[in-house]
Amino acid sequence: MSWDWEKLKEQQQKRGDVPPQVDDFVKKIKLPAGGPIWIVVIIALLYAVSSMFYTVEVDEVGVVQRFGKYVRIREPGLNFKWPAGIEKVTKVKVRRVYKEEFGFRSSRADVRFSSSETENNVALMLTGDLNVALVPWIVQYRIRDPYNFLFKVENINRLLKDLSESAMRLVVGDRSIDEVISKREEIAREAKEVLQAELNQADTGINVVTIEMKRTNVPGPVQPSFNEVNQATQEKEKLIYQAKEEYNKSIPAARGEAERTIKAAEGYKIDRINRAKGDVSRFKAVYEEYKNAKDVTKRRLYLETIKDVFPKLGKKYIIDSDQKNLLPLLNLKDN
Repeated sequence: MSWDWEKLKEQQQKRGDVPPQVDDFVKKIKLPAGGPIWIVVIIALLYAVSSMFYTVEVDEVGVVQRFGKYVRIREPGLNFKWPAGIEKVTKVKVRRVYKEEFGFRSSRADVRFSSSETENNVALMLTGDLNVALVPWIVQYRIRDPYNFLFKVENINRLLKDLSESAMRLVVGDRSIDEVISKREEIAREAKEVLQAELNQADTGINVVTIEMKRTNVPGPVQPSFNEVNQATQEKEKLIYQAKEEYNKSIPAARGEAERTIKAAEGYKIDRINRAKGDVSRFKAVYEEYKNAKDVTKRRLYLETIKDVFPKLGKKYIIDSDQKNLLPLLNLKDN
């Protein structure tokens, strides 16, 4: 059965159930003269109104420029500005910690800038004792002043890399190779101070959070010779330590013995002096008594001497020179 479409349309139109057609709708709309221009104007107005509102996240600030000139800084939240073409907003993350790596490449995703200058020997440095060292390090920083960061320096990333390398070479150039390897934290602190001073002088608006030094070493071709030098240095330090240990044992013992001998001699001297003074005092006292009673004192001294000497003589035989017979024996052993 074939359909008669024209007849079907006529029937639908009579019943009023035909949907309006696009062509009929366009014909009914009456645009003023220059219709396409008005459409462009409406679209432009909608775009301008939508560009007047913007949102600043909590970790950033919005730097507003009017015809390219800086006018203000907006804090986090919903803000208003003049339409695009009059004012422009540049959002700067002031709370994020950025990283700049030197001498190596990191696989971490949070590194904003990774120095690709390893092939240019950025980590190869000359130390104060004319040795060559490989010194990789990381600079972590925040944006402190968005205005200075955006407008005061051209190509600020390049400047940060150059100043970081200059500061590290300056500090490493004043240290020996042993200090560069063993005192990394001290070198990092000093390099941070030098770098921050240079960044402040250049008005970069950057605040250095920290400088972290990775493992420092010597280049591969000189590694064997360096290891031999380290081994010889360690052997030298070992011998010095042993000598100091022996010194610390012998010298204090000798000093103690010397002090003991000196103290003993001083004690003997004091004892002899006191004894001599006592003898002198005793002699003077006896002499004074002797002067007062010479006969009695003389007799007493004689008897005291006999008392001390006589018991030591052993057997005694007393003979009277005027008599021919022996005197009676006296019991003089204990008396």
